[in-house]
Parts: sequence; structure tokens; C-alpha cells
Amino acid sequence: MKKVIAIVGPTAVGKSALGLKLAQEFHSEIISGDSMQIYRHLDIGTAKDSPAELKAVPHHLVDICDPDQRYTVKNFQERAKKIITDLNEQGKIPFVVGGTGFYLSSLINNLNLGGNSTGDDKVRQELLEIEKNDGVGRLQSILKSEDPIAYRKIDIENSRRLIRAIEVIRTTGKSITDQNNGNKWANFYLIGLTDDRPKLYERINQRVDKMVEMGLLDEAEYVFKHRETFVQAKNAIGYKELFPYFEQNTPLDSCLDEVKKNSRHFAKRQFTYFRNQMDVDWYNISDDNNYQKTIEKNIIKFVGGHND
Repeated sequence: MKKVIAIVGPTAVGKSALGLKLAQEFHSEIISGDSMQIYRHLDIGTAKDSPAELKAVPHHLVDICDPDQRYTVKNFQERAKKIITDLNEQGKIPFVVGGTGFYLSSLINNLNLGGNSTGDDKVRQELLEIEKNDGVGRLQSILKSEDPIAYRKIDIENSRRLIRAIEVIRTTGKSITDQNNGNKWANFYLIGLTDDRPKLYERINQRVDKMVEMGLLDEAEYVFKHRETFVQAKNAIGYKELFPYFEQNTPLDSCLDEVKKNSRHFAKRQFTYFRNQMDVDWYNISDDNNYQKTIEKNIIKFVGGHND
């Protein structure tokens, strides 16, 4: 059975830094589990590792698409599984690092996400038309009727999640949240990082300020100017909140406050998702000064050998 280590948790908690350290320690490679780091040219708002960090440890599924390209959960699942298989065959246990819960769930639970048949495309187009004409509320009603389990578990404010969930139930007959609708194909050790909420929120606020110093406004303006074609990227936290500033409707400080607020809310949703949907071994980074050493020991146990 293949083996994989995943590092999950809320935004700004330190997943990337830990992933880099552990991947170096165990002579392995990193697979990004982030739905926005796939896009080229969007580096600051997506919190990518620096060029030096990307060079220090081989990274996969980073900078693989242009921002105007569509990238699905199924695309991620298929590519990540192949990379994991290849790395395992080389004797490496890969580290999947990221905070996009549904991406990781699709991989861990081997979810049946349907195919790319004409029928699937037809369903998707019908749902996109419903969203355009009737709004998200209509999609929510459809999902509640056709797949009440998914309605209770996924983020129903996210139209892409709604469309995908309806698409899967209609094309496969199975709920997208059914953890038994795929065959177990790998053993995962899930490392979860968390922190006391006030400390985590302060880390988030500080990271937004640092992003601004690094050039977030220029990057967000680039997305704003291409918002008609950057269909997925334009909805990322850190970009969309700044659009009113570029439209000269809202002061910059107010927009940045909105980035921080939405980032804090996102962190809360991430933690809730991982806590409720996955079997995670949690580590509070403030409570345990030696949590990294404990994690290393547990990884060695999971691998079933010794770290060379």
C-alpha cells in the first residue's frame, strides 16, 4: 500500500514551513494541495513558497496553469495520485501540503468525481446557466433535494462546490462526500497544525500586511484587469476584496481589513472542515515547543523504519 503524509490546517499556521523542513529531513518532495498555487504569476496572494524554497525541495502542482485556465478537483486528484505513485516507487514518502479541504478529501478518500464525458459537460453547462440566471440559492435548493448529505457537509456558499457536487450525484449516482465511494488506495498520515485563535488571527493579520509590502496590490490589480477570463483566480481571498479599491469605490484600508476578515473566517472554516471530515493528528504550535520533534518521531513510526 502506498504511503503519503499530508500537512493540513488553517491558513497562516505554518504548514509550508513545516513541510519544507520535513521534506528536507526525510529526503522527499512536496505536492501542493492548494487550489490557487497552481496558477503562474499569482505568487503573493496565494502565499507560495519563495523561489529559493521552491528550489530547495522539489515541488509539484505549483505554477502548472495560466490564470485563465480551468483546473478541477478531478485534475488535481489524477495528477497527485500519479506523482505519489511515482515517488513511492522511488522509495520516497511524499508530503502533501495545503489547506484546500476538498482537494485533500478527493485524494485521501479516493472520491469518485465522475468523468469528462459529453454528458458531464452538458450537466455542468446546465448548472452554470442556472447559476447565471437564478443565482446560488437555486443551486443550493437543487443540491439539498438531490444530495442532502453533501448539502450539510460542503461549503454551500461556494458555487463551484455546489455545481461539482450536483454534477457528481447526477453522473455517478453517489454523493461527493461519500468517503466509501472509492477504493482505499494509499495510507495517509495526516498532520494538523493549529494555534490558539487570537494568536492565529494575529498571524493572519501580519501576513496580509507583509503581502502588501511584497506587492500584493500590483498582483491583485493584474487579476482585476483580467477578471473576465481569470474565472477561478478572481475569487481567491486577497484579490477579490481589493476590486472595490481599483474601482475607486472603497478606501484601501477598508479593503485590506476585508482581506484580513475573510482570511480569518476562511481559517475557521478550514479547521472545522479538517476536524470534522478527516482523521487528523493535531498539534497546537503554541502549546508544544517540541511539536516538530514529536511529528518527526510519529512520521518514522508511520513509515515503519528509520530516517537516514
